[in-house]
Amino acid sequence: MPKIDESRPFLSCNIAVLTVSDTRDAASDRSGNALVEMIERDGHKVAARAIVRDEIEAIQARLRGWIADAAIDVVISTGGTGVTGRDVTPEAFEPLYEKKIDGFGEMFRMISFGKVGTSALQSRATGGVAGGTYLFALPGSPSACRDGWDDILKWQLDNRHRPCNLVELMPRLQEHLSAKPKATV
Repeated sequence: MPKIDESRPFLSCNIAVLTVSDTRDAASDRSGNALVEMIERDGHKVAARAIVRDEIEAIQARLRGWIADAAIDVVISTGGTGVTGRDVTPEAFEPLYEKKIDGFGEMFRMISFGKVGTSALQSRATGGVAGGTYLFALPGSPSACRDGWDDILKWQLDNRHRPCNLVELMPRLQEHLSAKPKATV
């Protein structure tokens, strides 16, 4: 059974929070505020925060800046993962991935199904890795943010979680960029 290994020291992650919305501002961003509260409650640092419109180019520009920032380990977004015409977060995230973490979206929908039934199929939550940075896109409701954080990310972003976690893989996320040995004949 998964557990926390208390003999290991906790390692804090630097996490950027992105709200994707045409209607939210700093005062009305309940989902972003919920993420910030949970991230800090669980010992991590909110390294950056932004709100961008539901536009692929705006989302990708913000993501590229954070991916290039060595001080940011993880980006978690909220909003724009539904199926309406303006919901474009997955279309913005997925072309940037070097590796998609299929299990994140699958697990999120499994958890959601237990809470909202078949309405969970409307979520296109997604996760992946780009430039050594983890990227996760959650739906734009505080309850969805709580489900994604408390039931998945809180555990996978805790290096003490056993049997394994995403934090311990961070040093290896860009190993594909190192020089490959030449084949010998």
